[in-house]
Amino acid sequence: MRVLIVGSGGREHALAWKLASSPRIGRLWMAPGNAGTSALGENLPGVLVNDLDAIVAFARDQRPDLTVIGPDAPVAAGLADRLRAIDQPVFGPTRQAAELEWSKAFAKGFMQRHAIPAAASATFTEFAAASAYLEQQPFPLVLKANGLAAGKGVIIAATLVEARTALRQMMVERIFGAAADQVIVEEYLEGAETSFLVICNGAEFLPLLPAQDYKRIYEGDRGPNTGGMGTFAPARSLDPATQRLVVERILRPTLHGLIAEGRSYQGMLYIGLMLTAAGPRVLEYNCRFGDPETQVILPLMDTDLLPLFLKVATGASLAGEQIAWKSGAAVCVVLASGGYPGKYPTGKVIEGLAAAAALPETFLFHAGTRRAGDSTLDVLSPGEVLTDGGRVLGVTATGADLAEARRRAYDAVDKIEFEGKYFRRDIAAVAALQQV
Repeated sequence: MRVLIVGSGGREHALAWKLASSPRIGRLWMAPGNAGTSALGENLPGVLVNDLDAIVAFARDQRPDLTVIGPDAPVAAGLADRLRAIDQPVFGPTRQAAELEWSKAFAKGFMQRHAIPAAASATFTEFAAASAYLEQQPFPLVLKANGLAAGKGVIIAATLVEARTALRQMMVERIFGAAADQVIVEEYLEGAETSFLVICNGAEFLPLLPAQDYKRIYEGDRGPNTGGMGTFAPARSLDPATQRLVVERILRPTLHGLIAEGRSYQGMLYIGLMLTAAGPRVLEYNCRFGDPETQVILPLMDTDLLPLFLKVATGASLAGEQIAWKSGAAVCVVLASGGYPGKYPTGKVIEGLAAAAALPETFLFHAGTRRAGDSTLDVLSPGEVLTDGGRVLGVTATGADLAEARRRAYDAVDKIEFEGKYFRRDIAAVAALQQV
C-alpha cells in the first residue's frame, strides 16, 4: 500500500514509524516530514501542512491508498472533505465533525445538548462582559481560547488579578490571535488528568491505552501551557471500571450525538478527561492523535495499525477488531528549544542522537528538526540534524514498568545535546513511585 502522512511533528514521526512496520506497507510519503521521518520514507518538503491545494494535488496525481492527517489545522480546514471529494481514502474526520476541537464554544454546547459531563462554563465575545463575569467567580478558574492555539490557548488563573491579566492578553492584546475571538471561562476541576484516545467509525470504536500528558512548561506543573512536555502510558488512573464509565457516559453519547447532528465521526477522537471525585468530566475534545501521547501509545501497540486505518477510511466495519498491547509501560520526555512556548531560536546542531538511539527499547521521535542542506542558507555540513521548532524531540523508552521506562528515557535524554536544550525532569515521577 501507498500511504501519505500529513504533518511534520513527533506525532507524525511516530505514526510513520508504526505504519512503516506493517507488512502491507509499500511506499510512504510525509508532507512535509522532518529529519526523523526521512529515514522511513520520502519527505515532501514542498507540500506544507496548511497548503491544502498542494496536498490535494499530490493525492490526485499519486493516488495514495490511504492518507492520514496528523495535525489539527488541516482537519479544521476541511482537508478530509476535499480528499473524499476526489475519492481518496482518508483517516481523519470532516471539518463539521471536527468542530468539537476547532470551536470550544461549539463543544460546550454539544456537551450540554447531549448531557455529557463537563465543567460549568460561560462563553464571551466582549471583553467587558467577560471581565464583569470574573468578578462573580470562585478561584482558581480556567480561561480558554475558542479556536486552535497549538495547545497553548488555556490559562489557569489562581486569582482575580491573574484572570483579568489573562483575559486582557487574550481578548485585547490578542496573544492567540483570532483563536480568542471568543473566550470560554470555565470551572476549575481537580483530579487526575487523563488522555483517552479512540479510533472511531461512526458508532463503532476501538479504545487505545490511556495516557497522561504534562502540559505546563515547568516542573511541578507550573508556568504556561505548551503543546505537551512529556507523557506516559498506560495511565493507571483510568482503571477498567472507570474506563467503562467513560465509554458509557461520555464516548457513546458523543458518537451518537454527532450522528444525530449529521456529523458522523471517522478518525481518531481524543477525549481529555479530568477524573474528579464526582466522576469523569470532559476537559476537551481533540479530533486527531495527541502529541506527545501518540509517542508512548504506539510503541506499546502489538497490532498492525494500517488495516484499522484503512477500514475507517473506506467505511468498512470495525466489528470483531481488537487491539493487542504489549506488557509494560512507556515514557516520553520532550526536549524543547530554550524560550519555548515563547520565542525561541532554531538552527542549533543536535548531537548525541546515535548514542541515544542505541540504548535498549529507546525511540527518538523527531518533532521540530530538519537536516542541514534543506535550506539554501545552511553553512553546515549536509546531513547534520538541526533544531527547527519549539518542541524538538520526543525521547521515548519502554520498560517492564514505569520506573524502568522512565530511567531509560532520561538516560537517552542525557546523551542528547543542543544549545538551549530544555526539558522537565519530573515526567512520570510520581506515577512511577506509586507503582513500586
